[in-house]
Amino acid sequence: MIVALFVLLYLLILRPQRRRTTDQLEMQDTLQVGDEVITAGGIRGEVRQLDEEILKVEIAPDVVVRVDRRAIAAIATEAEDDTDALEEAEPDGS
Repeated sequence: MIVALFVLLYLLILRPQRRRTTDQLEMQDTLQVGDEVITAGGIRGEVRQLDEEILKVEIAPDVVVRVDRRAIAAIATEAEDDTDALEEAEPDGS
């Protein structure tokens, strides 16, 4: 019975977490100059320069910040940008 609980714990919690971690590291390793990224803090910007551990990300015209590679949460996709544009275009319900 206890062995079955450990197997269930592994299959439902540990294995998916390990896969998410692997996917995150792979995404961070495949970053390229020009990619639009979202940081762990929610800041969006475009990668301007790549070093081994540090990225330079432009978050506004002529505003470039240094960001640790591990702080990149995601690469922004066109679908996310389209969703943002739709939300801005919708009138208020009030």
